[in-house]
Amino acid sequence: MKPGIKDVAKVAGVSPTTVSRVLNNRGYISEETRKKVYDAMEEINYYPNEIARALLNNRTYFVGVIVPTVTSPFHGEIVEQIEYYLSQKNYKMLLCNSKNQMDTEKAYIDMLRRNQVDGMIVGTHNAVVETYSKLKMPVVGIDRYLGEHIPVVSCDNYAAGQMATRHLIDKGCQHILCIRGNSKLKMPGNNRSQAYIQEMEKAGLPQMILEVPFIMENVEKQKLIYDMLNAHPEIDGIFAGDDSLAVIALHVARQKGINIPKDLKIIGVDGTKQILGFVPELTTIQQPVKQIAKVAVDKLIDLIEGKTAESCMDLPVKLLEGQTT
Repeated sequence: MKPGIKDVAKVAGVSPTTVSRVLNNRGYISEETRKKVYDAMEEINYYPNEIARALLNNRTYFVGVIVPTVTSPFHGEIVEQIEYYLSQKNYKMLLCNSKNQMDTEKAYIDMLRRNQVDGMIVGTHNAVVETYSKLKMPVVGIDRYLGEHIPVVSCDNYAAGQMATRHLIDKGCQHILCIRGNSKLKMPGNNRSQAYIQEMEKAGLPQMILEVPFIMENVEKQKLIYDMLNAHPEIDGIFAGDDSLAVIALHVARQKGINIPKDLKIIGVDGTKQILGFVPELTTIQQPVKQIAKVAVDKLIDLIEGKTAESCMDLPVKLLEGQTT
């Protein structure tokens, strides 16, 4: 006979109600009591009936997470942290890679709705905002505007752009190229290039902006940057909107025999473990990935529980100075 909640309660020395509260993460439970319950569950080999719990609470305890691709260092790391923080709330994640395709993203939205997920966390780069606005379920955007009443979580993108541009100016750069994504997409990340424009205006320096869409293949991105450096040999600084673009720019510059950082200084944004592991010399503005993931999960759970949730787009960034500036 399979053990039940009463058996767990007996071994743990608590009431069945307390065991139920621990399993459903309801109300205040001390860490000591929580440990007793989990130790008892392990001792008698008890596994909660997830289907019964879902029916009882009218939830599936699944959350859909849609990102462009987990091969992107930032999105890969953010997904890892989202999964961790969801697990702390007894939720599971259904991961969807949109592959930067609008139709694929819409198909995933339909799939997640059919599977009755309790909510979605979205960080894609496609123009399907109206689809999310019509959804009658909790949704949180990560660095992405999805609708008037959908909360957004991001770092302080303006501060990131300001910090990066000022750093290059302070290092003596006079001709700074800003490489950014598609300006037609409504994203908080657009504030990075806006900060660049304003800082260059303050310093009385010329502005150069190169748009490199996120969906573009790396070979195409390399060609755009290569051609830009050929056309403007005076460029002595590059502010890349993310570290992946910064690494591509670094690769192109080295191909051209440009001395880094003597003749060209490069700075990116993100500061993920993967990039810092493979290109430790890169100077970057680091986003608080763990904090972004935690805040996004907390806000989604609030919405699932019927509470309100406001946008949070000012999480702090910091400069990590390497050898590329």
